[in-house]
Amino acid sequence: MRVRNLGILAHVDAGKTTLTERILFRTGTTHKRGEVHDGTTVTDFDPQERDRGITIFAAAVSCDWADHRLNLIDTPGHVDFSDEVERSLRVLDGAVAVFDGVAGVEPQSEAVWRAADRYSVPRIAFVNKLDRAGASLSAAVASIEARLEVVPLVVQLPLGEESAFHGVVDLVGMRTLTWADGELSESTEVPPEAVAARRALEEAVAGLHPDALEEWGDMSDATLRKALRDLTIGGEAVVVLCGSAYRDKGIEPLLDAIVDYLPAPAGDSSAELAALVFKVHTARTGRLTHLRVYDGTITKGDTVWDAGAGRTERVARILRIQADRHTEIDRATAGDIVAVAGVKAAQVGATLATRRHAVLLEAPRITDPLVSVAVEARTGLDAQRLPAALAALAEEDPSLTVRVDAETGQTLLSGLGELHLEVAVEKLRQRTGLAVTMGRPLVAYRETVRRGVTGVLYRHVKQDGGAGQFAHVVLDVQPGDGFTFSSTVTGGRVPAEYIRAVEAGCREALAAGPLGAHPVAGLRVTLTDGQTHPKDSSEMAFRVAGKLGLREALRACGMEVLEPVAEVAVSAPAETLGAVLGDLAARRGQVTDSGVRTVTAIVPLAELFGYSTRLLSRTHGRGSFTSRPAGYRPAA
Repeated sequence: MRVRNLGILAHVDAGKTTLTERILFRTGTTHKRGEVHDGTTVTDFDPQERDRGITIFAAAVSCDWADHRLNLIDTPGHVDFSDEVERSLRVLDGAVAVFDGVAGVEPQSEAVWRAADRYSVPRIAFVNKLDRAGASLSAAVASIEARLEVVPLVVQLPLGEESAFHGVVDLVGMRTLTWADGELSESTEVPPEAVAARRALEEAVAGLHPDALEEWGDMSDATLRKALRDLTIGGEAVVVLCGSAYRDKGIEPLLDAIVDYLPAPAGDSSAELAALVFKVHTARTGRLTHLRVYDGTITKGDTVWDAGAGRTERVARILRIQADRHTEIDRATAGDIVAVAGVKAAQVGATLATRRHAVLLEAPRITDPLVSVAVEARTGLDAQRLPAALAALAEEDPSLTVRVDAETGQTLLSGLGELHLEVAVEKLRQRTGLAVTMGRPLVAYRETVRRGVTGVLYRHVKQDGGAGQFAHVVLDVQPGDGFTFSSTVTGGRVPAEYIRAVEAGCREALAAGPLGAHPVAGLRVTLTDGQTHPKDSSEMAFRVAGKLGLREALRACGMEVLEPVAEVAVSAPAETLGAVLGDLAARRGQVTDSGVRTVTAIVPLAELFGYSTRLLSRTHGRGSFTSRPAGYRPAA
């Protein structure tokens, strides 16, 4: 059976979980429609997801359509769980991007779209909720073209507007599809406007695809369909479909489009094993390691090699995942997405391979934490169990980090936002039964170099009766992007292995800057000179010299503190917009766009704690907002 590995991507509340449920129902995988508002969905099976009515954890399901197995991952739409989307995108071959027919491209829609760009994941678009008041396919498509900077190829025309929406015209097959009570009817009769729309589609495709250009004026359905597939896979255009998932309208043609336009997984089942770990989950039955097999075959009972960690792991069982249910299988081959039991230590991003062919696959990107909270146990016994429980949380979700504050002794849990941390702590309570409290959230500040220094000399000399330590380094530090390290030392004055040790020490020094012990970013470090001792120099000595030397250099630099900021998009009644603007100004917000009912502003993240309650008060309960990370700027 042929395979499609795809994700469902969207802004929160665009309807992707409902779409997933309808796909499962229409393919015969389930026999009852799951509803988000009833807490009966297959993919939102976690108690917190059902209580909060949002997707928190990426969930995999499989279904069959037109002799294809569709391995589908329903991803979160809330910005606090964007790393779940990143990890999923790393192992997917395609995606369906869902857009609200009223709102069009929303902030998190754009964020997940850019993430898919980074991993070169081909996409098709589904404009949902066309049955709602104010829905417009043309307006949604215009926002896709403008905000996402892509070429949309609309392959359907909606029949009826808003509550009268009842079907679509398929411009590729030139047929009319209508739904009544969820049942599909098909007709070869199409309205007159479909002919002009088909010609416009052919013209747009001919301008992008050479084979289609050759048939311009008399293009066959097969040529058009192949051109749409080629353009989708090549990332040159995006096929756009429409419907209403909640009303069961548009599901079948979307499934056909997934099969027709999204790519099949590449890979060779007879090659050496190469599989990437993208999720670790502790289930009732033990630790499950989710992976995508890129090449080769993995069989129950195999011993595999963790190429990055340099250790062996044993695969006790292989499981096909269906949300919170598992089916045991004997083997998985190239293109499969499965979970394995028995793997004890492989982390997210690990490559499982054969020892004789130890390749390293690119790991998914992990976002740096933005917000921290202090987590404390209420009893002495719980305090003993807390570190291990927090470590297990961070293993499952690498965007969570745990550290102990050197000054206060508090245990700090850091993540991507308030909701992210609330969910993590509640998960800790539910899973372990620990009685813990969570402090007020604090943002993750950074320090950066505003004015650099040159020629900072640091000598590390230690004699205590045994083997001595000697390292002499000279460092230049200048502003830069991220962190880069280079060496201009010539004549072998510092051997290559010692240069690498200096770099490692410098990286350690970035953990705490001189202004407030915040992480340091935005600098270029150059090793310009150094000196060794024939007996007392070592990699350890130069690592220490790099660490302490950079700390001394940073104290001599002009440094500044940066704070995280967010782009906030507020919707509110026109008569309350003045109050909204005043409140944003009081929160040090900088307005970037303002309309009759909407405001977009860049606001320090520290000023957004509790903003939803304040906004409801200012707008008499009628305002709403979305936000997404927008980088860092100098702290006020």
